Parts: sequence; structure tokens; C-alpha cells
Amino acid sequence: MKKLNELYNCDYDVEIDDIKINSKEVNKGDIFVCTTGITADRHDFIEEAINNGASAIVVSKDVNFNVPTIKVEDTNKELPLLAMKLFDYPQKKLNIIATTGTNGKTTVASIIQQLLGEDICAYMGTNGAICKKFRETLKNTTPDADRLYKYFDKFVKAEAKYLSIETSSEAYFRNRLDYIEFKVGIITNITEDHLNIHKTIENYVESKLKLLDHIIPDGYAILNKDDQYYDMELKRVKSNVLTYGKKEADLSFENYKLEKDKTIIDFNYKNNIYKVASPLVGEFNIYNLAGAILALISLGMNIDEIINRIPNIKNPSGRVDFLSYGQNYSIVLDYAHTPDALEKVLGMLKQIKTNRIITVTGSAGGRQKDKRGPMGKIVSDLSDHVIFTMDDPRNEKVLDIIKDMLTNVTKNNYEIIEDRTEAIKKALSIAKENDIVLITGKGTDNYMAINDEYLPYSDKEEIDKYFN
Repeated sequence: MKKLNELYNCDYDVEIDDIKINSKEVNKGDIFVCTTGITADRHDFIEEAINNGASAIVVSKDVNFNVPTIKVEDTNKELPLLAMKLFDYPQKKLNIIATTGTNGKTTVASIIQQLLGEDICAYMGTNGAICKKFRETLKNTTPDADRLYKYFDKFVKAEAKYLSIETSSEAYFRNRLDYIEFKVGIITNITEDHLNIHKTIENYVESKLKLLDHIIPDGYAILNKDDQYYDMELKRVKSNVLTYGKKEADLSFENYKLEKDKTIIDFNYKNNIYKVASPLVGEFNIYNLAGAILALISLGMNIDEIINRIPNIKNPSGRVDFLSYGQNYSIVLDYAHTPDALEKVLGMLKQIKTNRIITVTGSAGGRQKDKRGPMGKIVSDLSDHVIFTMDDPRNEKVLDIIKDMLTNVTKNNYEIIEDRTEAIKKALSIAKENDIVLITGKGTDNYMAINDEYLPYSDKEEIDKYFN
């Protein structure tokens, strides 16, 4: 809590408890910042914010309301500056380990928190805001600055020393991370995604590379040497670098064996071989684990101690998540929603399958359309049976999205069930002994985006209902 005249050079001594950019969430004591977006200008909601109790407003336009008003040149740029001041620069009190990439962010960030320990390391990303004292859901992988700095403050008050955070391309694009420095930054991989926001692959890549600009000079960039953009990443780095990959990297792996519930890996670090039994299945998870190991090494942890902790890590919820209800077949819940991610998870499942793979999948509406055809073909080619269904259709018709996914499909091994609940039920009902049912796209999301609404929905809950 601060007074407005502590935050700005003004005569107002009203007390400010919190910052809000959503007028519907404003409470008494909040300062309402009128940021502008692609579809909304929050100057249009000042009256609602005041009616809900706003104690002050921050604007970039001339307005006339009977509350303390601060006018700035750009409210979007002002938001993080104000949040830092209100919460006493909490980002400077944390050792921040940031992970970006098209795929693997959640897994890497979660592994890091587990290996460091929840008692000293917080996590923020797709699976929420998590530390030893609280666990909360988040709407965005990397929240807007009003929420972001508030969580930083909460983590500090929860006695966290480290923060393992997923940083999305949209967060860099919308300047949410402009004033934050990282002790460690990890880029898992870059493949095409989110072009509905970035418009071109060049813009998308640039957003990912911004992570490297935020690493402190004596910090570390952890890079995947096998990624197609590795050379571009390396040229951008201004800090120390550690690399991982199959060959000629600081941490490399050549030999591994996939089993149903683990991956046996030989890691090579400084010409020493470390045999690891990882609970995470799949080659892509070897990459994820390698990035996390190097992050901890860069923080000063001994590799032997890290290796000893690996058997105790758990797969992040919704990421190649094997679910057990006593059934005689496997159920895998996964978040994969890009061609690259689908190819990796299905490729891994083909290596361990002993019978059929039945896949339930869809593609989001209002998003990048040109990835739908490749996604559909990958799923059809690598599955024995596919049920195409809805996945956050937003303002598009589910059938239109599915038709896009079927553009490149050549095999007659699929059916269409628009309702996702019914699609999941059908997949589970036709599964036989030793089959694998893969339900992909939404992971642990707790909503279905239909038109302009976020309706309550969970794949996991629908599976639970089927068996209970």
C-alpha cells in the first residue's frame, strides 16, 4: 500500500492498494490504468471502474472525472513502471530463471522448480503461480504487468529466493517483461506458432530472441544446440552460454532407451557419463531435462546432486500425462497443439506402443489456420484412429476448423465428433487392451473458448466422469 503522491509527483494523498486494468475487477483503493489493446481501449471503461471503487485513474487522453487523475504519454508503457513502484521492485529480490520456446516451456520451468525445491523456488506459467505457500491459476502464461509484479511480491513474501518463469512470445510482444532481468534464460526450441499475433515467422522469432536481451551480463543463456535457430540465438547472446544437444554440446546425450514409465539416458558432461533414469518419457523430454540441468549448474549446483534428484521429479500436469483408473489401456493427456509438438508426442508413443494409438484432437479457432492441415496429416499418419473434435473454436464453426485439418489427410482412419466430451467418451469406449488413447490440445485448461465466452470445461474432469 502506498499513497498516490508517493507514486507520482502530485498533491493527492489517497491510498493505493492495488493496480487494475480490468474495470470489472476494480475494488475500493485500486488505481485503474487505461491501457490500450488491439480490440479495447480502457479509457472507455473509466466510469465503470469508478463505480466499482477506483481511487485514482491513469490515462493518456484528456478526461474529466471526479477522481484523482494522472496523465501520462503511454499507459501501456506506464503500467509496469507503476507496478514496480507500488510493489517495491520485487523482481530485484528474486533470482529469475526464464524459459521460452515454442514447446517445452512448462516442462522445463516445472523441472527447475522441482529440482531446486518449492521451499526456495516459485513457478509461474501455464500451470499457474506456485510456491510453498500458495497455488493459484493464471489466465495467461505470462500475465500482464499489473498481475505479474503483484505475484513477484507475493513470491518474495513467501520467502522464495528463485523464480522459474515461462515467458511467452506474446509477453515479449506486449512489452510485459521490459524491465525484468534474468539470471538464467533458456530457449528450448523455435518452430512456427502464434502467427495470428506476430503475423510473420520473423516477428515470432524476434520475440523469442528478446529473452537473451534480458539476461544479466554475468548470467547464463542455456541454448539447444540442435535447434534450427541456434546460430541466430548465439549471435544475440551478451552473457555466458551453456549448450545442450545430441552431440558436441556442454551437456550431450547420444544413448537412451524409452520405456513406458521412464527414459534411461546417458548424459555426457565434461567427458563424464552420468546414467539417469528420468520419469519423463520421450526424446523431447531429454532435451527439456538437459536444459533444466544446465540451468541449475549455472546457478552453482553440483551435477551429482542434480542427478540424484531427477528420479523424484514428476511430469507436469497435462504434459504427456499418463492417467490411471485401473483400465487395461493407457490414457495420455497432452497439451500439444502445434505440428512439431504433435509429431514429437506421437512419435514417442509409437516407440512404446504395443497395440493401437487412438487420438482425440482439434485446433483452436481464431488462430493460425495454416498449421491445421499439417496437424491433421501428422495425427492421421501417426495414429491408428483419430477423432477430430472441437478445441476452443471461438467465433469459428467447429466443422470448418476440422475441414481445414483434413486438407492433407490421405488415410481413411478418422471420424468427426464435434462435441469434445462425446469425442473423449467415444475414444475411451472403443479402447482395447494395450491401446494408447491420446487426448491432445488442451492439457489442463479449465475452459472452452466458444464465441466470446470462456465456458467451464476440463479434459481431465471429463475423463474422471467417464470412470466414476
